[in-house]
Amino acid sequence: MLAWADYIIVTSDSVSMLSDAGTTGKPVYVVNLEGASPRFDHFHKHFVELGVSRPAGYTAAIYAARSNLNPIQILGLQPGGQLTITTEVENYPGFADPIQGPWLMEQMKAQAENVGTKTINDLVAEVDFTTKPFKAKLDSGDEITADSIIISTGAKARWLGLPSEEKFMNMGVSACATCDGFFFRNKKVAVIGGGNSAVEEALYLANICEKVTLVHRRDELRAEKIMQERLFNNPEIEILWDNTVDEILGVEVGKGDIPGVTGLRTKNTKTDELTEIKLDGVFIAIGHDPSTALFKDKLEMDSEGYLITAPDSTATSIPGVFAAGDVKDKIYRQAVTAAGMGCMAALEADKYIATLEANSSQTEAAE
Repeated sequence: MLAWADYIIVTSDSVSMLSDAGTTGKPVYVVNLEGASPRFDHFHKHFVELGVSRPAGYTAAIYAARSNLNPIQILGLQPGGQLTITTEVENYPGFADPIQGPWLMEQMKAQAENVGTKTINDLVAEVDFTTKPFKAKLDSGDEITADSIIISTGAKARWLGLPSEEKFMNMGVSACATCDGFFFRNKKVAVIGGGNSAVEEALYLANICEKVTLVHRRDELRAEKIMQERLFNNPEIEILWDNTVDEILGVEVGKGDIPGVTGLRTKNTKTDELTEIKLDGVFIAIGHDPSTALFKDKLEMDSEGYLITAPDSTATSIPGVFAAGDVKDKIYRQAVTAAGMGCMAALEADKYIATLEANSSQTEAAE
């Protein structure tokens, strides 16, 4: 089945397709706003968003729908992205009291659908940016064509892989100090890692927590020298060299009054000596992996796999293809910054499609 529209918005972890788009073999305009006429009928109507529907994707969909671009959003395996596994959110503007991450994503999804976005539960198996319109083939076998595509597939934090890590997720274990550090005011925490991310997390937490212990498996850090100097000069931070995490200690749900992390057991990489540290939180900072495998050799990326966009823009190396959120942002990684980039991407896609329309009109006039 083939569906056409202005935008395809694809959000993290997947790309999917519409099963009820129309009669097999007949192209259809997907999700026209009620009472609105399709944009330039002689073009394939499609804006597709590829990825896990997170703040970037939902915001892009909202703006695209309000511009009558008939967006289709492919939700993927984990609709809502990392916020769906986050409990309380206190730093998203507009809410005086803490809100739940999954609830926030549900509200964004509902808003996007209410203004005209069509959401699809499927995975994107393949994309083709060499044809116009662009093509996205879904795991179901369906195919979507689009004049513009926004990618918001996000990035995933790397984890240690310990059972206790998953057991205490959101109960003392986190991968984002900026997101969750506030909950550990005047408490003791550990940061795991030795690169820039780990040092940045430790420095940030040192302004909030009573004590920060940086646990690193080697005897020197990989972080930039200036970052190391700041770390070494901070009296609130202690470094535990040549140690790996053996186990995250804590009280499990149903086995105590207050479930959560109570400590950390580390293992010396040279002596195998075990050490237990009493603390309240563990921040894993061993890096992130952008979800960009689908776009390898198709779009320009940096050495870490993040999509490269033009300065002050969400435009990728292919005209008409845009990227928003953590798939291109390895610095801030915040819901609010991702939402802002989603807005930018939709506005830029709108201008791109308008240019296509204008050029087509000029060509027809010349003929």
